[in-house]
Amino acid sequence: MSAELSDQLLSVAVDILADEGWGRLNSDRIAARAKAGKAGIYRRWPTMAALARHALARSTLVQLPADSGSLRTDLAGLLEPWTRPLGRAERAAASLVSAARHDEQLRAGLEEALVRPLAAVVREIAARETRRGRELAPDRVSLLGSVLEALWWQRYTAFEQAPLDADGVRQLVADVLLPITDPEPVPDPV
Repeated sequence: MSAELSDQLLSVAVDILADEGWGRLNSDRIAARAKAGKAGIYRRWPTMAALARHALARSTLVQLPADSGSLRTDLAGLLEPWTRPLGRAERAAASLVSAARHDEQLRAGLEEALVRPLAAVVREIAARETRRGRELAPDRVSLLGSVLEALWWQRYTAFEQAPLDADGVRQLVADVLLPITDPEPVPDPV
């Protein structure tokens, strides 16, 4: 199977997951949309879960924000995408959350696409703060990562919830995330 066809099949899978959900992902639908044979799909991916995992792995669900010089602003930058509705890849990932509780491939796909990248971003944001002269306690960095992960899962499963506005992001950072990093209040930037 050519790399171009593999890419096309993975893209179609993400489209189906994003627009119709995990329950509608099957080889017939993928083959029809991609104008490809089902045999080629199963030669590459023995199950739909394996295909979904591979498709999700190509997505960037968490991005490291630019270094703003401030922990507050870095965290707000991390959450800035929350001011918009879920994008295509995020909707695809969200469609797998419930099914992943019962499928190891889907769990692994979400771990690779969301959990590990989010943990890496949190560690880098903490490292930036250390380079600025304020080291965050490792247990606080771990707790921050856990809370952010929980918030991310909530975002993916609260389909009716509207995105936050910029003020909502700033308030979430100030009221929830910054107190985790330091029991002492962090003053607002001037």
